[in-house]
Order: sequence, then structure tokens, then C-alpha cells
Amino acid sequence: MNPFIYRIVRGSYSAQRWLSRRFTPSGLGVLVCFVFSGIVGADTNQSLSYQLFCFLGASLAIAIAASHFQRYRVRATRILPRFGTVGMPLRYRIVFENQTPRRHEGLKFYEALVEPFPELREFSVLNWRTSWQIQRQQWERIMARRKRAIAPSLDLPTLLPQSETEVMGEIIPLQRGLLKFCEIGVTCPDPLGLFNACLALSLPQAVLILPKRYHLPPIQLPGARRHQSGGVALATSVGDAEEFRALREYRPGDPIRKIHWKSWAKVGKPMVKEEQEEFFVRHALILDTFQSAAASELLEEAVAIASSLACEIQTQESLLDMMFVGLESYCFTAGRGLGQTERMLELLASVVPCQDKSFASFLPVIQSRCTLLSGCICILLDWDEERKTLVRYLQSLGIPTLVLVIRGDLGLSMEPTQDAVNSAHSQIRILKLGQIQEGLMQL
Repeated sequence: MNPFIYRIVRGSYSAQRWLSRRFTPSGLGVLVCFVFSGIVGADTNQSLSYQLFCFLGASLAIAIAASHFQRYRVRATRILPRFGTVGMPLRYRIVFENQTPRRHEGLKFYEALVEPFPELREFSVLNWRTSWQIQRQQWERIMARRKRAIAPSLDLPTLLPQSETEVMGEIIPLQRGLLKFCEIGVTCPDPLGLFNACLALSLPQAVLILPKRYHLPPIQLPGARRHQSGGVALATSVGDAEEFRALREYRPGDPIRKIHWKSWAKVGKPMVKEEQEEFFVRHALILDTFQSAAASELLEEAVAIASSLACEIQTQESLLDMMFVGLESYCFTAGRGLGQTERMLELLASVVPCQDKSFASFLPVIQSRCTLLSGCICILLDWDEERKTLVRYLQSLGIPTLVLVIRGDLGLSMEPTQDAVNSAHSQIRILKLGQIQEGLMQL
């Protein structure tokens, strides 16, 4: 994009935001009529149009001037929850304090979020030689990635003199990750109800927005119990909680931590505790984050599916390993006291794409834990030889695998064939972008 055109677009965007905040709906209507009558009333012979132009112009001038004499002092405190969820209304408390001896009526407030305008390089991807419909779609896609939430203006109740009033704020998050609040704007219309005086209250805060979640049918993951090195001590993360079975005499090579000191004191020779080895179900949730683009709808849907599965899979009597690669490799285990699903959702909210590595670099991370796994769910952004190799490797170990491949508008690198999954306990499903919910309900 030409830098000059970019500056025009950016300026018009800023002007639109300013007009929507400073003019009331009635004021915007008067402004439109003022501009239209100015065009028609350029010919002074059209006396009615010229008179209307002068009247509307005078009304707007009076309204703007009167707004500068609006005197009100308000202080606000915002109380945010710990989390929000994409697509779900985020409600929170705001305490407004009227610091003047007069009551204030008819005020409104809005939230100003940190939503920086796209940089010039982001607009350089627009193909200006295509039709205007395609250009508009590309433009809307870029702007949608920058819009973090829907934050409409809300009415304030009457603020009594020198008192505090608590109200409920509400926004709808549109993207996962850290949602940053910049300020609260309090607006007061002029006596004509055309133009708003605006008081900006700086209140920088942030709240973590968790990924959206889909409704899922009950999912039964097949797989036998596997021996877990470390037993329940691994699962509880505190001490050694393996089940006690018996006492026996010390043998060379036994760890000192298993010596039963009280029995040694009684019988006069070292005694060792024997404990029951632990076998329980352990599943893996593998999230594919490998793509060349910095952001894509495919990755967002993959994260949403992973979040839905993390909440759906019951981990009271099993473990769930979530594995993905962002700026580094991650493996987070939940279940049996090790970690909470809430913590897993926090990690998913911060997932970033891996752009500088190939999918093959992910295989060693998975292979290091395969001997512990009872079953596996793979969420893939594409289907190619590298991803096919992973699925075949899991099947060669006899690990039941559910493969979910997300198909975008550009299709897949290669179409999965019937022999892609050659196990009776494994299956592969293609989820089409825009029809994810329907596809998941068929699992």
C-alpha cells in the first residue's frame, strides 16, 4: 500500500472513532444533514437549503461550545475477574465516585481498550489489483485481527453528590490472550443533546481471556493402564504416596529413602518398604502450532478445540499431557492432583505459532513420552508426510489415536487416504473451517 493512502485510511479510522464518541446519535444525524444541506445550499438561490445549513451549523456550534462548560469530576475504580472467555460476556464491577457537590444525570461511560491500528507492513499484503469486494474482505480480516473486544457505551445511573455508585460493566472478548484496558471515558451531553463532553480516566489494567470452547459429545478414549515411573508420587507432586505393601530385609542397591527406620530400630537390621507399583491411564493432547503465518484462523480453531477437549476429558482418575511448541516446547500434565484444567487453559490462551521450525522437530518431544501413554488426540493444522509419520509412529506402538485435521479454505497439502489410519482403535476426522461445531458433534 502507498504510505500516503495508508495515512488517509488511518486518519479516517481515527476520525470515525472520535465522531462516534463525541457526537450523540442525534448529533450525528444533525451533522449528516448539515453536510448535505451545505452541498445543496452552496447555491444561495436555494434559500430554504441555505437557511437550514445556517441553522444546523449554529446548533452544532452552540452544542460544541456548551460542552466545554460542562463541569463534572468523577473518579472510577475497575474490579476485574481473573479470567474471561472468548465470545462470552465479561461482566465486572466499576465504582464511580462523584467528587462534586452536585448530582450528575445522563452520563455514559465506555471502555477504551489497547487496540493499535495495523502497521503499514500489514496492509502491504492487500492485492489492490483485485476487485473491491476482495479488497474489502482482506481489509475486514486485518481489522478483525486487531479488534480485541466489543465494548459498547453504557448508561450511568444518577451520581449523587460526594458519593460512590457501583455499576456493572460488560464487554464481549473476541480474541484469546491478554486483554488490556487503557482508560474509562465518561461522557456528558450538552443541553441540546448533540455533542458530548468527555472525561478520560486513565485506568490501565489487564485480564486474561481464555480460548472459546465448543460443545462436545461424551468422548471415551480407549487405552489400557500403563505403568507410571514414580507412581502416585508423580501424580500428587508431594512426597512419595505409593501404596504400602510389605516390609523386607535390605538388599544392596535399595534406595536409602525406602529404609523403614523404626523397623530397623526394633529388629536391629535394616528393613525396606515395598510399595505397590502404580498403573493408570494417561492420555496425550497434541496441538499442532506449526505454520508460516503470524496468525491464522486455523490455529485459533485448533486452540479452541484443544480447550474444549481439556475441559471435557475427565482427569480425576487419569492424567492428561498437553504438548505443543510455541517459542519453546511445552508439556503440561493435568489430573490426579498434578495440575488443574484452569492452568491448562491459561497456557492455551497464550499459544503462539511456531514459524521457524518444521513439524519434524516436534517428534522427539512426543517420542520421549510415548511409553507412558494409553491414548492420544492429535489436533493438526494440515496433513502432510511429517504429520502422517507421527500418526503412523503412534499406531506402531499400539497407542489408540484420534486425529482431528482442520481443513481451511486453501485445502490440505495432501488428502488423507483410507490407509492413513490402519488401526481398529484409531480414527481420523476432517473438520472444515466454519463447520467445526458440527464436525465435533459427530465424534
